Amino acid sequence: MNASIEEPGRPTDLPGMVEAYARCEEITRAEARNFSYGIRLLRPPERRAMSALYAMARRIDDIGDGDDPEPAKLDALRQVRTDLDAVAPGAAPLSDDQAWRVAADPVLVALGDVARRYPIPMKALHELVDGCQMDVEGTRYRTFEELVGYCRRVAGTVGRLSLGIYGCDDPASAEPLADALGVALQITNILRDIVEDRDTMGRVYLPAEDLARFGLDAEVRGSLDDVCALVSFEAGRAEDWYERGLTLLPMLDRRSRACTAAMAGIYHRLLRRIERDPAAVLRGRLSLPAAEKATAAFKGLAWGTV
Repeated sequence: MNASIEEPGRPTDLPGMVEAYARCEEITRAEARNFSYGIRLLRPPERRAMSALYAMARRIDDIGDGDDPEPAKLDALRQVRTDLDAVAPGAAPLSDDQAWRVAADPVLVALGDVARRYPIPMKALHELVDGCQMDVEGTRYRTFEELVGYCRRVAGTVGRLSLGIYGCDDPASAEPLADALGVALQITNILRDIVEDRDTMGRVYLPAEDLARFGLDAEVRGSLDDVCALVSFEAGRAEDWYERGLTLLPMLDRRSRACTAAMAGIYHRLLRRIERDPAAVLRGRLSLPAAEKATAAFKGLAWGTV
């Protein structure tokens, strides 16, 4: 069920290609945390490809979360869009400056190779930039439907890109499920990081209509009981997205299923912890112990379940 366009056994024999993938894998090992537990279960070609995708996604995310002023961040995101177009299959011939920029950037070199080898939707990477731009511009969400649109951009895109690497016999049916699983993971992230996002980044993701429904102000402040009620309500919504998204698993080959199950399992366990103790999100950033993450990865490898 491998979706590779070219033979994926070894990186394309171009100068610096092996080093480019190695750099992406180094970034992934250092920064990926939960993500790395899943991709370790893939075969080396797919693991390399996923590392290249992660490295680019991380670059985009770092722009949004960095300390530069908004205009500088928006300029950086525009450059990312230009870079994505430069390495997309069928791109117009590059100028000397563009060719030099790509050749000097290991993440772009590896990503371009991935895009040639696998049918990844390059449009999804542009959507990821769209989501980051929403963060930079301080977008807030009036309704849950608007929030889902944001989640599709910053997380559903990753699911669809991953599916391009995994391969699937019925992509038309699988893509919405990969997207749904991304939404579930992102809502979990939002609930985990309510305080950090608000106090450090000035961001509030939970819909204004839900804040009002539970008697909270625009900064998610109110009585402890009301905050906990809101968190429980949104966690229930996330469970619905997990229920739908996890129906993707039987559509994947064993290793891709194990990878996806491991990553989803870590976040799903985190959501269940939040459901058991909604007030925990107010006491600091939640995370699972390494042993529990390893257990989720083992279950994914052994049974493809969460």
